[in-house]
Amino acid sequence: MTTQARESVAVGEGRSSRDAPLKLEQFLPYQLNVVATLVSQALSRLYAERYGIGVPEWRVLVTLGEFETMTGKAIGEHSHMHKTKVSRAVALLEKRRLVVRRVNRSDLRESFLSLTPEGRAIYDDLAPGAMDFSRHLTEAIDPADRDAFTRALQQLIRRAKPLAAEAIEDPDR
Repeated sequence: MTTQARESVAVGEGRSSRDAPLKLEQFLPYQLNVVATLVSQALSRLYAERYGIGVPEWRVLVTLGEFETMTGKAIGEHSHMHKTKVSRAVALLEKRRLVVRRVNRSDLRESFLSLTPEGRAIYDDLAPGAMDFSRHLTEAIDPADRDAFTRALQQLIRRAKPLAAEAIEDPDR
């Protein structure tokens, strides 16, 4: 690639950003993704180094810490994780003896999952730090704006759920 070609690609083929119909940095889905990624990376420091678990394991552990007993499917629906991620996370947590599986006698295809005493101890140890992290993050929002921010997030979640379902039903869309 010539120097001129590289420069052309670097500046978007000479097009002014004023003319671009979509500016990534101003695109709400992108902004939400950046926030989610940065927050997830920062939060993972609380549990990754200390307990050697990743984001999917964290979500399973915290979900079971909150709800006590759930199926893998219910965990996936609650935490918005694909069933394969849930399955892998559960397998790792089982291997580490942090989660126990109990077969559902009414439906042998599914199991009930719950934390072992060791898993519960990790949850109980991590929860206060996670709550402190959340409070610290929330402090960036003016106290007068926090209720409106929470309502806006809830509205976005309500709007995004059916859009996500449509995308799943019609993947060519």
